[in-house]
Amino acid sequence: MVHLLVAAEADPARPAQIGFVVSRAVGNAVVRHRVQRRLRHLSRDRLSGLPSGSQVVVRALAPSADASYAELGADLDRCLHRVLGDRPVRGQGSVS
Repeated sequence: MVHLLVAAEADPARPAQIGFVVSRAVGNAVVRHRVQRRLRHLSRDRLSGLPSGSQVVVRALAPSADASYAELGADLDRCLHRVLGDRPVRGQGSVS
């Protein structure tokens, strides 16, 4: 699940920010940290494609504990496309 807040005035000097919410429903601490590390790494490639000054919150759901790296990347792309609408996300498809 992804939430996006776009700044009213686009300031090119202010980069996009991304944060993660990984609750205990995902698993124990080891599993939660693994999911968060994977999401953080996947989002690095996609961060430059977000509008400047925007803030994104990625909430990991329980099935993400068993998802592969490629599945997490595909889900992240799908969710970003949903919240961005027609705006392209650079870095998409870089997961193999």
